[in-house]
Amino acid sequence: MDKFTKVTGVAAPLMRQNVDTDLIIRIERLVDNVTREGLGPYAFEQIRFKPDGSEDPDCVFNQKPYRDAPIILSRENFGCGSSREGAVWALKGMGIKAVIAPYFGDIFNNNCFQNGLLPVALPIHEIEQLADEMKASPGNARVTVDLENCQVISPTGRTIPFQVDARRQHAMLNGLDDIALTMSRRDEIEAWQTSDKSARPWVWL
Repeated sequence: MDKFTKVTGVAAPLMRQNVDTDLIIRIERLVDNVTREGLGPYAFEQIRFKPDGSEDPDCVFNQKPYRDAPIILSRENFGCGSSREGAVWALKGMGIKAVIAPYFGDIFNNNCFQNGLLPVALPIHEIEQLADEMKASPGNARVTVDLENCQVISPTGRTIPFQVDARRQHAMLNGLDDIALTMSRRDEIEAWQTSDKSARPWVWL
C-alpha cells in the first residue's frame, strides 16, 4: 500500500448525499474482466458520460478547474450501498487520494484504509465552506489534507482539525495494510508460537 502523508490539490465539490458504491463504479465493470488498475476510467461513469459516450459538461469531474482533482468534497453517507472494494479501486484509479464528507458508509470507510485512500470526516458546514472557497477562486484554490497533523487547510488558510484512529493513522503513514501490520510483529508472533509449542505440543500436531 502506498504511504499517505499529505496531499495538496484541487478539491472537486460533488455536493450530493448518499453517493453509493454503484454510482462510483457499476457492478458490470467488476465482472467484465476489467483489472483493478483499469477501473479509473469507469469511475462515476453514470454522471461523467452521456448515453452516447461523450462527456457531460454538467459533471463536476469534467469541468476544467476540477478535472484530475485528487480530493473530493461531498455530503453525508458517501460510499453507502454495497460492500464492493472496487469502488475504492476506481476512485484511486481516477487519481483520488482523499474524500472529505460528514460520514461514510462503514464498509467503504474500512476499504479506504485498506487501500491507501483517506476518508476525512468533517462537519457539513466546514465542507460547504470549503466548496464555496473552491468556487470563489476556480483554477487557483487548493486544499491540503495533512494526515500527520490531522488537519485540513482550506484555500484561504483556515485550519480544520479532523480525527482518525491512531492505529489507522500509523498504518497509512507507513503504507501498511492489515497483513503488513500483522507481519510487523512477526518476531513476537514467532516467539509466542515457539513458547506455545513447548507448553501445548499436542495443539501443533
